[in-house]
Amino acid sequence: MAVYHEHLEIRTNGKRTYEITAEVSKAVSHSRIQSGIVTVFVQHTSCSLVLMENADPRARRDLEEYFDRLVPENASYFEHTDEGGDDMPSHIRMVLTRSSETIPLIAGRLQLGTWQGIFLFEHRRAPHRRKITVTILGEKRP
Repeated sequence: MAVYHEHLEIRTNGKRTYEITAEVSKAVSHSRIQSGIVTVFVQHTSCSLVLMENADPRARRDLEEYFDRLVPENASYFEHTDEGGDDMPSHIRMVLTRSSETIPLIAGRLQLGTWQGIFLFEHRRAPHRRKITVTILGEKRP
């Protein structure tokens, strides 16, 4: 059983989803692991990871709009606002989604569905540099 780690840095330009499927696939290729699991983990509390449709960008815009309505910025009842009106909402949005995703790996390929992609979901308005760890566990090809 082999274990491989790769660290990614994704630059964001503010609140929205950023597809990282290609970067994760590249890490899988570097690992030379054929069969196993891939875990993608984001090391922050104000962004998250989601598996989402990658064919029609309107689906992602709808998701982003839904979260803007579900967890509005500048709510008067938030106490944790040291970094601005999007501070506490970004933490709540992260809690409602996920900080990691696990995807099966078969024959050296991520087993994503036809319309699935891996996305970093940035919850802050300002640009950030987000750190992601990809861990691949499985059997190497001969």
